[in-house]
Amino acid sequence: MSSPPPQVRRTDKLMADERAYEMLAYGYCGRLATVSEDGSPYCVPLLYVWLDGEIFVHNTAARGHLRTNVDHEPRVCFEVDEVGEVFDYGRFECDVSISHRSVIAFGRIRVIDDRVVKQRFCDALMAKYHGRDVGRPKGFYPRLDDITVYALTVDRLTGKETALPPSAEQWPTRDNTKTPNAKAP
Repeated sequence: MSSPPPQVRRTDKLMADERAYEMLAYGYCGRLATVSEDGSPYCVPLLYVWLDGEIFVHNTAARGHLRTNVDHEPRVCFEVDEVGEVFDYGRFECDVSISHRSVIAFGRIRVIDDRVVKQRFCDALMAKYHGRDVGRPKGFYPRLDDITVYALTVDRLTGKETALPPSAEQWPTRDNTKTPNAKAP
């Protein structure tokens, strides 16, 4: 029996579901986190596509750390983030933040063996990351059997963001020091 998911602590940072799914669809690189049989975490950065309502990634067909973990435990999480600008909000050196947004998808992952689905994944991957016609044959993947394609079904998705405040809301124009009574040395 699994316990309910933890509540999001910073609800003021929550992203609307539609915006979170949009970020997931258009993000650049994600990190897939798995757990090994001995409970050790493993996280790997991967290019990905959002296809048919699932996250698709690929790796080598050789059985390594990722495949061993996926075979052991299909529950995973996948994270995508986008970093923005650093900004000052208060009068002390540590009164600094960064605009950013991120999504974390929790779900179950499975290996895709169907060559037609693997082909669709490769087509979508090339369209997302390459997207230009350089005169080579399209849809021809002679090493399709050399990769493992994984699909992650999303059970839960959370997105958070910190927007870059306008200049009028940043220090020194506005002092948003978190410890207003502190005195600098």
